Amino acid sequence: MNIIEAKNISYLYPDGTKALDNINFSVEKGQMVSLLGKNGAGKSTLFLHFNGIFEPESGEIFVDSEKLKYDKKSLLKVRQKVGIVFQNPDDQLFAPTVEEDVAFGPLNIGLSQEETKKRVTDALARVGMEGFEKKPPHHLSGGQKKRVAIAGILAMGPEIMVLDEPTSGLDPKGASKILKLLYELNNEGMTIIISTHDVDLVPLYSNKVNIIRDGKIIKVGTPHEVFDDVKLIREADLRLPRLAHLAEVLEKEDSIKIADSYPLTIGEARKDLLDYFDK
Repeated sequence: MNIIEAKNISYLYPDGTKALDNINFSVEKGQMVSLLGKNGAGKSTLFLHFNGIFEPESGEIFVDSEKLKYDKKSLLKVRQKVGIVFQNPDDQLFAPTVEEDVAFGPLNIGLSQEETKKRVTDALARVGMEGFEKKPPHHLSGGQKKRVAIAGILAMGPEIMVLDEPTSGLDPKGASKILKLLYELNNEGMTIIISTHDVDLVPLYSNKVNIIRDGKIIKVGTPHEVFDDVKLIREADLRLPRLAHLAEVLEKEDSIKIADSYPLTIGEARKDLLDYFDK
């Protein structure tokens, strides 16, 4: 069952540029899906349609099979269900302290002070930011800001979390912490949708990959189905994951074909190599 679906979505920027061109995009409940494309391909613009921040020129958005409407009551309802974490956490964090920032959403939907306090405590603990309640957000590191932004969404109790370039600007350790958290949330049943241009991360967490180029979805499939189409990946101004690229070089330059499909993770590469040398 699709928990979120975009049907024939088109969107024009104010200057008349077509940002999205008849896009169809769907995510099943409980999936972890990535939207992969170069900068400027339309990833962020599409995401801002999922909870009504943008309204399409044409087409429809469905959340839990219910068509999205743009009146205040309907938007409040959908924004409790679909939480968006922006690429730059500074666009999302605005309160004087961390706890006030995380509390803003629950208070805005009418929750009691007591319930809000519990949600703030639980959300900050979940992202590893307990003890930072009184800190001003602008004093935090990039990774800490990202985690507080995620806590603000978690405090709303969403069913779907949409993250725009969640590892952007983070060091490898910080990126790993964010991805581990998202993996845990997904295992607990939350639907996760991520936009990225980092092809090395996609195979680690995605059930399904959508390739977007120039405002159009040009390929949908499992990570292997997508990255096996090498010509399309390069046409989208992307590259193969490092391990797949290494396998491609070995095949083309050294006539070593270790498997029918290029490995995308270390585990796959190890298995393929062991199988190859056991032949």
